[in-house]
Amino acid sequence: MMTMKNAIHLHPCRAACAGLALLLLAGCGALPDKPARATLYDFGPGPVAPAAAASPAAAALPTLALAEIESNTRLDGTQILYRLGYADANELRPYGQSRWSLPPAQLLRQRLRDALADRRTVLGPEESATIARAEGKVPDTLRISLDEFSHYFDSASSSVGLVRMRATLIRGTTGGDRVLGQRSFTVRRPAPSADAPGGVKALAAATDAAVAEVVQWVDQQPRQ
Repeated sequence: MMTMKNAIHLHPCRAACAGLALLLLAGCGALPDKPARATLYDFGPGPVAPAAAASPAAAALPTLALAEIESNTRLDGTQILYRLGYADANELRPYGQSRWSLPPAQLLRQRLRDALADRRTVLGPEESATIARAEGKVPDTLRISLDEFSHYFDSASSSVGLVRMRATLIRGTTGGDRVLGQRSFTVRRPAPSADAPGGVKALAAATDAAVAEVVQWVDQQPRQ
């Protein structure tokens, strides 16, 4: 038979167990929600109208090799980056729940290759090496360095997509590589909104404009 003394000693244990149960129930109710999946963006489908027939002049353009695009390590990932130029233009900041589907350099290369291929045959590095071994002739190589790719805020209410790249056209000869030309391109396009979707639209527009300038510049370089 339980004495009053024993009952008094068991009371605190029961209270502690009850408190622990309440804490566990409260903890289950406070578990964080499943993390939201990041929204993925790219540059869009590109031109959807049927491509115009190539002109004889375009058909005569020589084959071109397009190297993999180089970029600084900050652009190797898929984060969509922005700069607050009015506060600290040296700091690159990522949007939290928005990502590119591929690193910017890869998206840019796809866009550039498509634009060049409308006018000439475009090869990748491995295809170019195969032709060089088979025919003993190396096509000119276009190298691109992507130096800036950000949603740039001039002020809290005004922002642009900012793309800066450097293009180098190289000709391989028996005496070594020779630079045919080199040029830097800087393009800004206004953003329709001060957020990740607005930055994406501005950067896609700036990329297309920069690609058009690069294609025009390449077409003007000396031919083999």
